[in-house]
Amino acid sequence: MTRDTEQKLADLNQPPLWSGINAYRSDPLLVDATDAMPKSLRDEFDAIGRYVTSPEAQELARMANEGVPQLRTHGPRGERLDVVDYHPAWHALMRRSMSNGLHSSLWENVPDEKGIAHKARAARFFLTAQLECGHLCPLTMTSASVAALSASPQVQREWGRKILSRKYDSANKPAMQKSAITIGMGMTEKQGGTDVRANTSTAERVGEGIYRLNGHKWFMSAPMSDGFVMLAQTREGVGCFLVPRLLEDGSGNGLRFQRLKDKVGNRSNASSEVEFSDTFGFLLGKPDAGIGTILDMVTLTRLDCALASAGIMRASLAEAVHHTRGRMVFGKPLVAQPIMTRVLADMALDVAGATALSFRLADAFDKARDSAGDAAYARIMTPVTKYWCCKIAPALIYEAMECIGGSGYVEERPIARHYREAPVNAIWEGSGNVMALDLMRVISRGRDLFELLFAGFARDLGPAGKKTVEVLRAALSLCERDEGAARMLVEQLALAAAAAELYRAGAGRIADAFLETRLASGWRATYGMLDSRFDSAYIVDLLYPPAR
Repeated sequence: MTRDTEQKLADLNQPPLWSGINAYRSDPLLVDATDAMPKSLRDEFDAIGRYVTSPEAQELARMANEGVPQLRTHGPRGERLDVVDYHPAWHALMRRSMSNGLHSSLWENVPDEKGIAHKARAARFFLTAQLECGHLCPLTMTSASVAALSASPQVQREWGRKILSRKYDSANKPAMQKSAITIGMGMTEKQGGTDVRANTSTAERVGEGIYRLNGHKWFMSAPMSDGFVMLAQTREGVGCFLVPRLLEDGSGNGLRFQRLKDKVGNRSNASSEVEFSDTFGFLLGKPDAGIGTILDMVTLTRLDCALASAGIMRASLAEAVHHTRGRMVFGKPLVAQPIMTRVLADMALDVAGATALSFRLADAFDKARDSAGDAAYARIMTPVTKYWCCKIAPALIYEAMECIGGSGYVEERPIARHYREAPVNAIWEGSGNVMALDLMRVISRGRDLFELLFAGFARDLGPAGKKTVEVLRAALSLCERDEGAARMLVEQLALAAAAAELYRAGAGRIADAFLETRLASGWRATYGMLDSRFDSAYIVDLLYPPAR
């Protein structure tokens, strides 16, 4: 855009687009969270931060979501193809993110990431989500699949080296003939949904560790992945399998794509319904332990759901703050109007809480093996963090859209893509009720873990710690008598944990405002409920520094 055009828009009270602003350097919480990491990693985050807001990257995201994937079930001679065509922009996004190791870095044993692999990857993922989330779906599943593949060392050896390659390969060839591969997941079936034990897909043993699968999957994302982690009924129980998409001779492995889902958001990424017949797969783990095997994978994907939600909230609110700083209303900048300032500050507290909570969970994943407290945190707070970060995203992004006004309600802005994307993370990898039920399982099987968690809250929340823990214990006791109260406990845990982490991170006045407005106040249904005790302008300027 020419300087004359920009000046004309400025004369019309139209601020510049939120572009070319380093998403890493402009995020104080993220900079603080990564400050102790090696310079090589901080330089990498700086590069990703510059890239995700660049006009070139934003254009790729736009094209990938407008040029939605297309399914070709048959070729010109009537032969089965079962191929999905993606827009070139999708492949460009995949190429960049795979070169950054979003699918592989957890498992590479890079010296600079020793002991911080989850947290370092969380920074990459959080930043990239601010650009485009659809292509992150296959990268999430590919990264997490290694946890499931580890149940079968031979399969892990053969497939793992391809997963760890950072050279993106979109060729429609057998997995072992490619430079790099991606892995999808197939769990959901029509009749079962969340209840995967009710799945009707079957698997019959035909050799050592090799089975033939028959059935269908109602929702299988990223259908051009090179393999899929699937559940099916064996004679012993529910088993978990790695199912190649193509056989070694290049022919199909019996996977018949029925259609692609016409989704509300996540448009750049294909999600399919698939039927399969005499489809061979490799058994992962024991033939009756499939749910436990795939849950190791699902746990990692739930962290990504939280990180993606926090990332798109951050990008959306950053866009809104930028717009309100550049727009004049009633004689002064919109951001300086008292009601608007409080709305922005109120939202900024939730984004700060979601960011702190997600990175604390990633940190617990890194430390869980050596610390009982972090292991307890990871087990309890994975469903809690996934629940809360994903739940608050749609309402917050809508409110940010309203701050921009009518021009925020158009597809040309990134915030429109974020808004359509927001609901998916709450639905995928376990809905809100599934997260609540997962927490109930911890209560029934490992209640003592909560005391380790509460000890950390009591320490980090300072004077408010004792009272907060008393409330949490009361909510815990209520859940033991009444399963229907589980969501109340989940939300209270999320708020307490987010406040505790803000204090632990040294966020001071931000933590004070979050604690008092989220844990010590009455019921809140909309944003903008801060009172004059809190310096709203300070909150906005601290968490969203004005561009220099």
